[in-house]
Amino acid sequence: MQRIGSLLALDFGAKRIGVALASAGARLPHPLVTLENGPDVFRQLQELVINEHVRAVVIGLPRGLDGQHTAQTMAVEAFAAELHPAIGIPLHWQDEAVTSRQAEEELRERGKPYARGDIDALSATYILEDYLRDHPEVLS
Repeated sequence: MQRIGSLLALDFGAKRIGVALASAGARLPHPLVTLENGPDVFRQLQELVINEHVRAVVIGLPRGLDGQHTAQTMAVEAFAAELHPAIGIPLHWQDEAVTSRQAEEELRERGKPYARGDIDALSATYILEDYLRDHPEVLS
C-alpha cells in the first residue's frame, strides 16, 4: 500500500516548539518553523497538519543522562496528551538526546547569526532524521 503524506517533528520547549517536515516524496527532513508555545499553538499545529498533508507527528522525548524521566519528559508527555485529540493523527516518540546541542554547534559552524528558534527548528530536523533512520519503512 502506498503511503501518502508528510511527517512532522516537534522539539517541544516551554517557550518555543521547533517544527521540521519530511515529505513522502523527498524523504529529507528540513526545518519548517518555530512556534511560540502559547494558547494558539494547537490551532497552529492543526493548520500545519492540514496544509502540509501530515499523517503522523514525531515528538522528541527528552530524558535524563541515565534514561530516566525528568520534569521536561513529563511536560512533553502532557503536551502530547493534549495535542493528540486536537490533531487526530498518530503520534510517535523519538529520543532527542543532544539534538539541541548538535543544532547549536551546526549553526555556530556556519558562521552566520542565528536565533534560539533556529536551534529549535534544526533540532526538530535531527529528531525526524533519527526517526526515519530507525523506521525507514515509514515514508515508503
